[in-house]
Amino acid sequence: MSRSAQATILSAAAAIAPEEACGLLLGTAGTIHTATVVANVDPAPRSRFEIDPAALIAAHRATRGGGPAVLGYWHSHPNGLAEPSATDRAAASGDGRIWAIAANGAITLWRDGLDGFAALPYSVTEA
Repeated sequence: MSRSAQATILSAAAAIAPEEACGLLLGTAGTIHTATVVANVDPAPRSRFEIDPAALIAAHRATRGGGPAVLGYWHSHPNGLAEPSATDRAAASGDGRIWAIAANGAITLWRDGLDGFAALPYSVTEA
């Protein structure tokens, strides 16, 4: 994960607390270059998140047009842990994408697989 993606996630999470912030993870295979901030359109943003569908569609269109790939999603847990909650587990699709979860100044990465979430190691790069 790039340092700028990390900074975007942490600053957005802090700025919108106590509501959950969310966005998209963009990059190339193996590297998250960019984290975008997207509106949380869930009607209960203090305990849930839903990425604005229009932003998600636009990101996929940009990918098809040669832009960075949508590697996954990120959201914050302002009153929780940096790990998938029961709500996250229920909402997961098993699509293999990465979920980044921010809480208490930390970010963890998870792979959303058919058997549930699996923790992913990562390092922060300058690029």
